[in-house]
Amino acid sequence: MESGFSFLDYLVFAVYAIVILGVGLWVSRGKKGEKKTAEDYFLASKSLPWWAIGASLIAANISAEQMIGMSGSGMAMGLAIASYEWMAAITLIIVGKFFLPIFIKKEIFTIPQFVEQRFSTNLKTILAIFWIALYVFVNLTTVLFLGGKAIDTIWGNGDGSLMMYSIVGLALFAAAYSLYGGLAAVAWTDVIQVVLLVVGGFITAIIALEHVTPGGGIINGFNHIYETAGDKFHMILDKNNPEYKNLPGIGVLIGGMWVANLYYWGFNQYIIQRTLAAKSLRESQKGIVFAAFLKLIIPLFVVVPGIIASVMYAQPEGTAIVDGVSEAFTKSDGAINYDKAFPWLISSFIPAGLKGLVVAALVAAIVSSLASMINSTSTIFTMDIYRPYLAKKTGPNKDVFVGRITGAVALFIAVLIAPVLGNIDQAFQYIQEYTGLVSPGILAVFMLGLFYKKTTNKAAIIGILISIPVAFALKTAVLGMPFMDQMLYTMLITMAVIVFVSLATNPQSDDPKGIALTSDFFKTDKTFTISSYAIILVLVVLYAIFW
Repeated sequence: MESGFSFLDYLVFAVYAIVILGVGLWVSRGKKGEKKTAEDYFLASKSLPWWAIGASLIAANISAEQMIGMSGSGMAMGLAIASYEWMAAITLIIVGKFFLPIFIKKEIFTIPQFVEQRFSTNLKTILAIFWIALYVFVNLTTVLFLGGKAIDTIWGNGDGSLMMYSIVGLALFAAAYSLYGGLAAVAWTDVIQVVLLVVGGFITAIIALEHVTPGGGIINGFNHIYETAGDKFHMILDKNNPEYKNLPGIGVLIGGMWVANLYYWGFNQYIIQRTLAAKSLRESQKGIVFAAFLKLIIPLFVVVPGIIASVMYAQPEGTAIVDGVSEAFTKSDGAINYDKAFPWLISSFIPAGLKGLVVAALVAAIVSSLASMINSTSTIFTMDIYRPYLAKKTGPNKDVFVGRITGAVALFIAVLIAPVLGNIDQAFQYIQEYTGLVSPGILAVFMLGLFYKKTTNKAAIIGILISIPVAFALKTAVLGMPFMDQMLYTMLITMAVIVFVSLATNPQSDDPKGIALTSDFFKTDKTFTISSYAIILVLVVLYAIFW
């Protein structure tokens, strides 16, 4: 079992880096003598085909949070964490059918722009500042931290000696093409990145299964982990399960998971931005459903490796003996470092030659998400803060320049903060829990703003302001309540407040900015409809098998 890196590994990784940078800079070149406009830079000239949109959605989504954080949660709780991925497939269908037609009809660059059209400039500005802060201080920072932690584990000794170098390297790599090329460079390189991360993820899972039992064999390995860790192959957790507080049983299917997914996939700028860059609504919807299909396979190479690591750590009878496995996962205080699962499998079992490819896949997942977050941060700042408040005169050259500077500053701040995050157990769950304090209120405002014409601006602002103390109150006053249940109740309370205030201040008529919707808005072609039914059928089968 070879743990070091060979010359071939470094060569494979170098080829990957050169290809990504080359493609990113090539698609960024533009037409000779023409300067990029805001639409060119932030929406890729509205030219993306469906397959690029679908690949880019997944590449933006799958990052260190999933490859490392979700694998860590897989080690801790098992397949149940895959609900985030499998339910996201249905969420994407909902977004494609019901949200996307409205956004594209409004011809927006950013989600805050939709808020301004539906509510007011004040609420738009509040949310724009919130999202910029969230991307810089939570998303970018966390991805850099987890990415640095993974590379330190794989390339170094896991002692933190490579942590800062890794963080800076990842940041510079992402900046090298995304700052110059904008969304076009991000989206087209994502097509390569998503292929690589899927291939690399499956290689890791397959080789790890080969090493679970002394006799080897992929089938033997899977049968062994299924027999010895059967409790980790249930999607719906029992109340007695110590991880029930993170995934509260049937409440996952009918409760707070919908809040998390609808907020993330429907109203998250760095996700929805690539769907706004499509050639047409139909093309965008095809991209959405392609991403939903990819979501079905992600747990196979993200969650399953975590379960493999849990079996190797527990060492039930019939498991191959791996030197140093206990020391690798046990912290000085005796706690288990779950988030070490995926990088440990790579460093322990992937042979020379393939290791460079797998590490390239991991870096691809990290860098593609960083690039997406950088681009979306610069888009929101430029279009929603700079243009209305700071620009004396706007023009395509100034917009693009400001976007590049904003992205660079955001990344610099994140690099400074990332090393001080410290060790976080189950980082994926940690991020979901604390994002869940603010997402229910925002989702309530958007859902009522889209589909309830009486919703007023005053009601939306009051709802947003009330939602956060409500979330904190539920978190602190109702001890032991799963955070997903908190999210659901927070959203329902916020919606009730918004409806009450709207009716109290404007009882007779619809709000002047209410969206008049007709059935024509939500018509989809046969490809989208048939694909959607196929995805739902697959999900029903999966939940029936692993209930």
